[in-house]
Formats: sequence, structure tokens, C-alpha cells
Amino acid sequence: MFETITYSIENEVAWIILNRPDKLNAFTEQMNKEITKAMKQASSDSKVRSIVITGEGRAFSAGQDLAEVDESMDHGEVLRTRYGPMMKQLANCEKPVIAAVNGVAAGAGFSLALACDFRLVSEKASFVQAFIHVGLIPDSGNLYFLPKLIGNAKALELAVLGEKIRAEEAKELGLATKVISHDNWQAEVSEFAERLASMPTKAIGLIKRSIQASWNMNYVEYLEQEAYGQRIAGLSEDHKEGVSSFVEKRKPTFKGN
Repeated sequence: MFETITYSIENEVAWIILNRPDKLNAFTEQMNKEITKAMKQASSDSKVRSIVITGEGRAFSAGQDLAEVDESMDHGEVLRTRYGPMMKQLANCEKPVIAAVNGVAAGAGFSLALACDFRLVSEKASFVQAFIHVGLIPDSGNLYFLPKLIGNAKALELAVLGEKIRAEEAKELGLATKVISHDNWQAEVSEFAERLASMPTKAIGLIKRSIQASWNMNYVEYLEQEAYGQRIAGLSEDHKEGVSSFVEKRKPTFKGN
């Protein structure tokens, strides 16, 4: 079904693994399309309640495969037709999405990690704004997310200087949700993803939607958005289960609806 990624579901978690390890999981046109397709599939599958994106081998993704780049390429059109659809599919997903950054995340690989909701980072991982080194600007939504996470001044510094950010520094900057030791990598990523999969999925989607909406609204407009979202959450089966479990003094069993 896929050639440049692998896709599987385990314990209500969809695993999307970039699978070009000999090329440090660099993006090709086919990989862009396959990630977009896998994200769409996971988003619409009721059996999936959280999503992990990670890389095979020693890299998360080194960014665009430069073997596909030539002087005649219209970089803007590449973004519109290849990276744009992939990033929009990711942004529109209302399920929690985890970037499990197992190694270097450079260029558009960095952008992909930024667009996820959580970034679990291996102690051996690093982030690089590689665009400046080939005379380009950060793309694939990179500078949309980065300043919101770490502030304008630091985002400008990373984009212009293009220096490597190692795992612990990424945590200090607010880029990493958690830094995980190499020895515990798979177990801790799985545990985190399965924890999210056991939570009220609809409420998580509404939280994501509310945060995104707040970027373009004034306070009064946001309060109306909040009321709309809370009405939907209040009608969910998971809300009923949460209240019942509290009253009955037991652990809730959420089903994502």
C-alpha cells in the first residue's frame, strides 16, 4: 500500500513511520503524498485515537531529498502541491498527533515535527533549520508554528543562524514535550501514545480547535467559540462517563465519542 512509509495500528494508535533510512528519511514527492494519505486515513478511522509520526533508522527526517531538486524547479509550486496538502492534512486532524523525534529533524523534517501536537525527543535527536544553508527560507509552515512555541527573537535566531539544537536545549526552549533516553525510547513513546488514545478524543479535538481559533480572534469572539466547543463536549458520551465515574469514585473508561 505504501512504499516510502509504513502504516500500522496498535492499541488504538496509528503509527506512521517514514521509511527511507538510507536517505535519512528525506522527503520525496511520493513520500509527501503517502504521508498525506496516511494522515487522512488515520484521521477518519474510528479505531484510531492517537497518531505517532516517527522515522526508521537513525533520523526523523533530513528534509527535502536534494536529489529531486534542480534549477528549473518552482519551489513555491512544490510547496503548494506537495508540502501544503501534507501540512494541511496534519493541521486539520482533530486527534492528538505525536512527533516521535528519534534522530535529526532538519529542514521540512523540523517543520513536520513542529506541526504535531507533541514532540517526544530522543536524547540522541537534534533539530536544524537547514534552509538557510541552501539560501532558502524555512517552509512547510515552519515559521507559523516556531515563533508561537519559542518567541519571535529565538525563532529568528534559529532560522538565520541554522545551528543544531540538541535534545536538552530543545526541551529548555519549549520545543520538546519530553526528552527520552535511547534505552527506553520505544516503551515510553508507546506509553505516551496509548495514554492519549485512552483519553476523551472529542475533547482533545475541541481543545486543538479552540487554540487554533484563538490566534485569529479577539477575546469576545473567542468566548463565543469556547461556548460552542463546550456545548459539543457537554453532549459527548465521554463527558457523561467522566461525570459518572467521578460520582461513582472509579476510573473513567473513555471511548472517544
